[in-house]
This record gives sequence, C-alpha cells and structure tokens, in this order.
Amino acid sequence: MVNAIFISVRNSSSRLPNKAILPMVGHPTIWYVIQAMKKSKLADKIILCTSTETDDDILCKIAESCGIEFFRGSLNDKLVRWMSACIEHDVDFFVNVDGDDLFFDVDLADLVIKQYQIEPCDFIDGNGLYNDVYGINSSALKQVVDIKDSEDTEYIRLYFTETGLFDVSRVKNISDKYLKTNIRMTLDYQEDFDFFEVVIKGVIPNDLTLDNILEYIYNNPETIDLNFHLDKLWKENQKKIKHFKIKDEQPTN
Repeated sequence: MVNAIFISVRNSSSRLPNKAILPMVGHPTIWYVIQAMKKSKLADKIILCTSTETDDDILCKIAESCGIEFFRGSLNDKLVRWMSACIEHDVDFFVNVDGDDLFFDVDLADLVIKQYQIEPCDFIDGNGLYNDVYGINSSALKQVVDIKDSEDTEYIRLYFTETGLFDVSRVKNISDKYLKTNIRMTLDYQEDFDFFEVVIKGVIPNDLTLDNILEYIYNNPETIDLNFHLDKLWKENQKKIKHFKIKDEQPTN
C-alpha cells in the first residue's frame, strides 16, 4: 500500500501570473509547500503534479532541487493528471495539497492518511477548513475518470460526494485550529502574496508551523486586513467552477 501526497500546481494562473514561482523571502512560493510536506511522517512519496506545458518546466526543476518526485500530465483535467500519476508511481491512496496553499499543515495531511489506514474508504472530505484537503483512493479515482464527461475538472469534490457511487467519509478528529475563521490563506491575488510575505518574515527564524503562523497572526491582527477582504471575491469565483458532468450511462461496478 503506497500512500502519497500530491502537490497540485501549474504556472497558468491568470489572476496572479506565475504565482508558484514568485520569489518570496529568498525562495519561490511553491518551495514553502514542498518543504512542509517533506516533513510528513506517513506519506511514502511526495509528488509534485503539474502539466506538460513548457511553462511548468521550472516547477519540475524546483521539485528535483528539493529532493521530491514530479509528474507531468493534463493541464486542465486534474483528475486524469492524478490518475496517471497514481499509475506511474504505483500510488494506492493520496492526499491532495494545492500549490497555492502555502501554509498547508503537514499534520493535517498525515491525519487524513492515518484515518484511511484505520478506516479505508473511497474519499475523505476535508472541505471548508483553512485549506481544503481531500484523501482519494486510486480505484475510486479511476471510476470517476471513467464516468466524467468533461475535461475541465478543476473542482473535483462533487464527483465523489454527489454521484452516490462512493464511500465518502468526513475528515475526523481535527483540531479546532484547522477550522476556518477570518483569515485567508490562499495565494490568488497580489494582496495574498503580501499577506504571506509579511507573515513568513514575521515567523522566521521560528519554524513555519501552523501553530507558529497562527500565533503570529493573532498577535499581529493587522495582517488579516491585508487580504481577507478578497475572500468574498474568491468565493464568487469558486461558484463558477463548482460543477461536474458525468456520462449519461455510467459503467456498472
């Protein structure tokens, strides 16, 4: 049984171009996600999943320099990209970490893996936290790839939670610190970049753990105002992609 963390990232963002490789306190932004995930105690593999576009060549070089594996697949079809990565790297179960979640807590990823080890299922749903987290069984993913009727699969959750085909479990035993309040921790806009940069500079030289990050923010609440006003706009944009299409005739199990 191979458990992995997939870091999903590409360089084709329109709102903040090249956001994954923008320099921030001496490193490209994606470096912070990679370094955090490398501290996992339960993942057998950390794999950066990106596209075959030439713009994403640099992401693969960063992955190599950080000592993790990478996979290149579909630009827009995230589900197919993940499925191909599972096949190439013999992955049975993985936790998805978005590359724009710079403060994603590795302990949350390990919590999802541990839950799957104790109670195997098709999909572990961690929607609505500071950083959405999903745990996915590769067999269930293959079934989704077989039934989906769209190559635009940026928002993947509904394929598992709304089709009635899968054993879905909510992520359990989570600490209150993961419950989203009035802090925005996603890199989409320049103001988000400013927020992350201020917090990272404030936390270093201490470790960039979620506990240290939250402590700094609570002690410096003015940092919240740097980007939280964008959360409403971000949610409106999310509504535009929260859809799924499946084939009229679904394959029998």
